[in-house]
Amino acid sequence: MEKPQADARGRNANGERAERSAQRDPERTRASILAAATQEFAENGMGGARVDAIAERAGINKRMLYHYFGDKEQLYLAVLEEAYIGIRTAEKSINLSDLEPEQGIAELAMFTWRYFLEHPEFLSLLGTENLHRARWLRQSTRLKELHSQLMGKLSDLLDRGRAKGLFREDVDPLHLYLTMASLGYFYLSNQYTLSTIFGRDLAERDNLEGWERHIVHVTLASIRR
Repeated sequence: MEKPQADARGRNANGERAERSAQRDPERTRASILAAATQEFAENGMGGARVDAIAERAGINKRMLYHYFGDKEQLYLAVLEEAYIGIRTAEKSINLSDLEPEQGIAELAMFTWRYFLEHPEFLSLLGTENLHRARWLRQSTRLKELHSQLMGKLSDLLDRGRAKGLFREDVDPLHLYLTMASLGYFYLSNQYTLSTIFGRDLAERDNLEGWERHIVHVTLASIRR
């Protein structure tokens, strides 16, 4: 009878220590929760993800999770926002305004492909949210500005390319982005079925590198005069 009591005291002590640590470093705690939640939602979707599992991954108790994010739905929305902020922030490293039009578009196409490769959890989150028809993403007030900035940079590249006689006049910057993103997304989200059907391992390095070149070629060919 005494052992369970000792275990309970130990668990309580551990929980209290974790809570004190979280109070001392709230930003680190918030980041840990988001990282744990990202993996849980990417692996199990919105419906299958469990708050208990997220708290365990983050090394905190559920009370702290609710303190920071309110509930499971608000946490899921925060994960989505951070996922989009991550890719938009990383894109800034390209400095598109400093590049020639064709080079800038090629660099963005390669960046998008490589980001998808390095962040499979991002693609999983996109798939989950599309299954729900962007139910939670529509609630975000943070993302519109991020994406308008991307469209502005693409519009600038297209304008500069048109001025040099490189690009067609009727190219829509959204269509341009959808071209490069969809080529990467479809390949990776369907790589296992396609590899099985066609008897070719699409995850092999040579195939990945070949598809990157194809994305750049198709993207540029679609807008040239």
